[in-house]
Parts: sequence; C-alpha cells; structure tokens
Amino acid sequence: MSKNYGEYALCMKALSDETRVRIFDMLSDGELCACKILEDFNITQPTLSYHMKILCDSGLVHSRRDGVWMKYSIHKDGLDSIKNLFDGIGLKIGESNK
Repeated sequence: MSKNYGEYALCMKALSDETRVRIFDMLSDGELCACKILEDFNITQPTLSYHMKILCDSGLVHSRRDGVWMKYSIHKDGLDSIKNLFDGIGLKIGESNK
C-alpha cells in the first residue's frame, strides 16, 4: 500500500488550528449538530462553516444534512489513515532505538 503524503498533509493542515482541534475532539464523543458545536465557541456561524469545510475536505470529518441542520462526525477512514502514518513512524523509531 502506497502512502499518500498529500492526504496526510491535508489532515495535518486541518488540525493545525486550535479551533479545529477542539471541534475534532468534541466529535470524538459522537455526532454533533453544528448548533451544538457553535455553543462552545465565540465565533459566528460562517466562521464555523469555514472550519467545518476544512475538516470535511481533509477527510477527517463527515457531514450530513438532517432537515435544516448539518450534523458532523469523525470519518473513521480518515482518522485511521493518519493514525496508521503515525503508528508506522512510531514503529520505525522504536526499532531504531533498539
């Protein structure tokens, strides 16, 4: 399996902002409506939409429309991809320290 460094970079760029890291952590508890995410921040709805677009475009977050609401959840495949990269790096470091 070849590594897609472009996708990894997109994920890391998405998580390079404190607000997006906090949102991603919030989503680890399960799917959330945009209105619930917005309650925890002192930002406008358009600013939240901007952050959510970056997270969704990175493949780390999945969005779905439920009536008038947008709901967000962690996209397991995206999370697994970046996790596998770091796990592989950790293994290499562990082997080199023996």
